[in-house]
Amino acid sequence: MTFPNDENGIVLAEMQDAGIDLSKLLTVEFFQLFEHEKDAKDMAKFISNSDMNATVNVHPDQTPNVWDVDCKVEMIPSYENIVAMEEKFEQLAQKFNGFNDGWGVQQDD
Repeated sequence: MTFPNDENGIVLAEMQDAGIDLSKLLTVEFFQLFEHEKDAKDMAKFISNSDMNATVNVHPDQTPNVWDVDCKVEMIPSYENIVAMEEKFEQLAQKFNGFNDGWGVQQDD
């Protein structure tokens, strides 16, 4: 399988090269950053009360005065699915004065 030559495509190609089966459901975690704890908690509450089926965790970032909202979603990590979900989280984060900070995949051992 080939992917577009952009950040998401490169990550997916590396995952595929590492032997990860991208045709199966995986836990994909999308990261959002906020300057204010209230904004982070407001976004987390919004997602928890939505039909997004995402698990949300709010915690302080390693950077002082920055808050993380990590959103785990079970999904097939196709390029199209990743881009669509990342755009959805970016729009939500902006609504709550934050921004999307990428994504990653958790692997079960």
